[in-house]
Amino acid sequence: MSDPALLFDATPPIARITLNRPDKRNALDAEMVVRLADAWAEVVATPAIRVVLITGAGDAAFCAGADLATLIPLLTRGRPPADEWDERLLAQPRLMNQALLRTTEMPTPVIAAVRGFALAGGTELVLASDLRVVSDDARLGLTEVRRGLIPAAGGTVRLPRQIPRARAAELLLLGDHLAAADALALGLVNRVVPGPEVLACAEELAERMAANGPLALRKIKEVMLRSEGLPLAEAFGVEDDAARVVMRSDDAKEGPRAFAEKRPPRFTGT
Repeated sequence: MSDPALLFDATPPIARITLNRPDKRNALDAEMVVRLADAWAEVVATPAIRVVLITGAGDAAFCAGADLATLIPLLTRGRPPADEWDERLLAQPRLMNQALLRTTEMPTPVIAAVRGFALAGGTELVLASDLRVVSDDARLGLTEVRRGLIPAAGGTVRLPRQIPRARAAELLLLGDHLAAADALALGLVNRVVPGPEVLACAEELAERMAANGPLALRKIKEVMLRSEGLPLAEAFGVEDDAARVVMRSDDAKEGPRAFAEKRPPRFTGT
């Protein structure tokens, strides 16, 4: 039996996802897509998971995008399904969107830990994450246009919302790579560290985040997603809705109480 294309540790409060095809630069095949969609579904269904950390096996690549030899021919019907993973992906095409988080329904914060290449669908996964820690030799890029394709897993929509439009257009239309230092200068990533330190840095951020109020974490992310692009008055309405839920929670009582008693808070997410 070969190793699964994706490893998933769902132990709360931090779930860990590892893209696990290092010999293929963690390129997305049907198995990885299906397993990734299932992993996100389990995260959503498990409120005790407060943070997700996603990374790639090995040090050469986080994810080199879709496997051009297997996944793209399957999706374009250039080859027939060869196994259960192919069959399930063809039967449930929405799994691709779910796997690449092309949705606003992921309430749990996601941290991407990136070493080496994160190209095409790999960059789209990074764009869908909330915090990004990358190695100093990392290379990002939406390179689909070079293969006659488009970044259809959220890249054409998310990138212009996260960096200046002219730079987004350059990266999308030329398909160029973006060095880690340039990604940091553009505000596209949060931390640039030496390769061996990437996972430890991401873990430290995940642990700090997981210590915060879980309901507050989810509602903050919800407001960020739902209010994007709305007129200011409507955006404040989204914020008000979230604030009402949080202020009625046990966590909103526990946080100030723990501060007054000079002890760590015991949040429950309720």
